[in-house]
Amino acid sequence: MQQPKIFIASADPSARQNLKCILVREGYLIAGEAPDGSQALRMIRTLQPSLVILDSELQGTSALEVARIIEEDGVAPIILLASSWHRNLMIRTRDFPVFAYLIKPVQESILLPAVEAALANYQKMCRLQQEISKLKETLAARKIIERAKGILMDTMGLTEAEAYRRMQRQSMDRCVPMKSIAEAIIVAHELQSGSNKGKKPDGRDG
Repeated sequence: MQQPKIFIASADPSARQNLKCILVREGYLIAGEAPDGSQALRMIRTLQPSLVILDSELQGTSALEVARIIEEDGVAPIILLASSWHRNLMIRTRDFPVFAYLIKPVQESILLPAVEAALANYQKMCRLQQEISKLKETLAARKIIERAKGILMDTMGLTEAEAYRRMQRQSMDRCVPMKSIAEAIIVAHELQSGSNKGKKPDGRDG
């Protein structure tokens, strides 16, 4: 299993060196480091690290802006460093993937458990998001299938079970998902309905 890659963004060279020594000694890989927010963002987007350790006192692009963009891009979890406890900072980062808030200078006994927890909890969060996306896709597909089933029942006089089996057979025969069959039925019905609207009662075009 590949070791997590960690990116460090801090204006303090000695702080970066201290963090690197602790992490490398524990077997982590250092993806890169940057002294300011703008450089950090460029490198983070290129390197796609597993975790970002972000100093709240970054120069240039602020740590909050970096955190916001990391959240939008869905890159990695964040451990935020600060010189002292700031409740306001915690509140402002509440919507970002900040999994730990550590006070500098960071001790090894504090850093390592925070890194492990951030990595593990971020993976859990990603898995939950994937499950939610799949459930939404399944629900959307069911709604489309139900609509198509209703069209077959209305236009062909089929029972609900017959309409479903008809779509199921077509899905198997064509080796495509039932959602695709249902979408084709809906599109064909809408085209037919639109065509009929343009005709006069005697069948001639309007």
